[in-house]
Amino acid sequence: MKSFDVIVVGSGHAGVEAAYAAARRGCSVLMITVDWERTAHMSCNPSIGGLGKGHIVKEVDVLGGLMGLAADATCIQFKLLNSSKGPAVRGSRAQCDKGLYSGFVKDYLASVGNISSLSAEVKELVFEKDRCTGVITDKEEKISAQAVVLTTGTFMKGIMHIGSHQKPGGRVGEKATRGLSDQLKTLGFSVYRLKTGTPPRLKKTSIDFSALIPQKGDKKFRPFSFFSSPSLSLPQIECYLTYTNERTHEIIHKNLKLSALYSGAIQGAGPRYCPSVEDKVIRFADKDRHQSFLEPETLKGSSIYLQGLSTSLPAEVQLEFLRTINGLEQVEILKPGYAVEYDFLDPLKLFPTLETKLFQNLFFAGQINGSSGYEEAAGQGLVAGVNAASKVKNLAPFILKRHEAYIGVLIDDLVTKGTKEPYRMLTSRAEHRLILREDNAIERLFPLSLEYRLLSPGKLFLLEKELGRRKSLQKFLETNQIVPNEQTKQVLKKWEAPLLNKAQSLKKFFCRPEMSWQKMRTVVLESAVLRRQWEKTFSKCMREELVSSSDNAGSEKTWEAVEIRCKYEGYIQRQNKLISQNQKMENITLPHLDYDQVKGLSLEALEKLKEVRPRTLAQASRISGMPPAAIQALLIHLKAKSYLYGVKKGESDRLNPD
Repeated sequence: MKSFDVIVVGSGHAGVEAAYAAARRGCSVLMITVDWERTAHMSCNPSIGGLGKGHIVKEVDVLGGLMGLAADATCIQFKLLNSSKGPAVRGSRAQCDKGLYSGFVKDYLASVGNISSLSAEVKELVFEKDRCTGVITDKEEKISAQAVVLTTGTFMKGIMHIGSHQKPGGRVGEKATRGLSDQLKTLGFSVYRLKTGTPPRLKKTSIDFSALIPQKGDKKFRPFSFFSSPSLSLPQIECYLTYTNERTHEIIHKNLKLSALYSGAIQGAGPRYCPSVEDKVIRFADKDRHQSFLEPETLKGSSIYLQGLSTSLPAEVQLEFLRTINGLEQVEILKPGYAVEYDFLDPLKLFPTLETKLFQNLFFAGQINGSSGYEEAAGQGLVAGVNAASKVKNLAPFILKRHEAYIGVLIDDLVTKGTKEPYRMLTSRAEHRLILREDNAIERLFPLSLEYRLLSPGKLFLLEKELGRRKSLQKFLETNQIVPNEQTKQVLKKWEAPLLNKAQSLKKFFCRPEMSWQKMRTVVLESAVLRRQWEKTFSKCMREELVSSSDNAGSEKTWEAVEIRCKYEGYIQRQNKLISQNQKMENITLPHLDYDQVKGLSLEALEKLKEVRPRTLAQASRISGMPPAAIQALLIHLKAKSYLYGVKKGESDRLNPD
């Protein structure tokens, strides 16, 4: 019988991050997957990032993950979404060559000495009392491990639907797994069904691109990873925009009964924020058109991804309605769109470490927990992998809080509130989103990477160096002044900016709405007085780094981060005060309470508390439908039983659970 520290079941985006995270912590890792060639496969949209999702990719990068590096290396179009809006809701998005992306990840994992792979299907988990100790494959091979991470994606009892045609499978060309969800159900896990979908892939040469609206990427590339080159390594492509029309909608309406979604063949809930085209024409009947983006899946291939038109209509109906769309009158379908229905497990049965509450050393990550999206899967995979290694090495658990990372928001939402539909990360889900920006991922997560040794010493040094640049630049702006002399007057006149009436700190001057970091840098370098102070403050090396953008860190990242911090300082301070107040409740840990002994709890509150078993009073307050009176009852019970931990004497009296 073979033996490993950690077994990771599945090699999707959750699986690769889990395996790599556990390996980085010194564990021997075995990845078991049915088809190794589909490792990190982009089964749906050929892109990484987006609104809310781009934040997660940045966080995965600072915590030592692979997704940002892979996206940067295989990017064929980059865009910063919401670039005209505030920094908290901007999102980086990279369209990638899906073949090269998968190849990059496979090669990277192959270079890690303590990661092995096995092509097989896991049919059963092995348990000793309340502990998971290994797996049994379809070849009747028993493999032991000290921890197991399940990242099964859409493959547990997956069924693909195209019209009335059904076929077992998690995606085209790959069979579903049958045994695991049945075993887990018998062991006490709650098993439910979800649905996701994908649009048809079109033949490139059958499309009239001259009738479509070109969509170019940004001229400026902003890497996801702090450790990537600032230059693109692949040619950049154009995407195209087109629209459905009333004739398209008529055909869809006429054939709704043939859609697996509307015929009753699919029982699982679909993604609210990525509806099928059938859903769109029904739910948004007032709209006479819906947009769709045509995105090449690879640089050299002929497959075009039709974003926004996922469907489970019969293939012949798909072709009929597609040919009513401008530019697609002669289109040919390479692969019809389809829906996938699959099993997922109730995430309320998980701790924030993603270890199950029913069995020790068993972890779940990705779509098995009810989430959707590559990025959400990667974030969970990283956390599960780190914690699996922590169990093996007898180290402290790794838990991200809501104010520390979007990954923390994601996991807390899943394990506290559960989900009845595919969970997608949105910036609106984070109550502290102003401090969860892409630009400050380093400040937020560097201490954790250092504490848990998630990055190599070389990478930690680079991050620490960047933090030093930002701190030094911030201090320089705070301690130096700009004066209303003739030179300043001429500069402001050139920019058509209001004149300066009295001396003020560079930081306050920087906060002017018309000031950008590029202008601020010009002011400093063109002023003889400020230039002398600049040279006295910074070493020659740091001066060059703050002016040049040719290095990895790039002066641009440093200046932009400092600009955002200066201009939003008041709002950030206000949010930090709220976080500090919330932390009082986070610091009140809930021991293994007998909730039946807590006076004043309603039956509904009692049932929810027993199901979730929250770690802290704050987590209890976030349980869906938990009334403030129940939190007050818990607080009174804890005080009466002297269970208050981590709260200074007298401080509990000032807590306001409302």
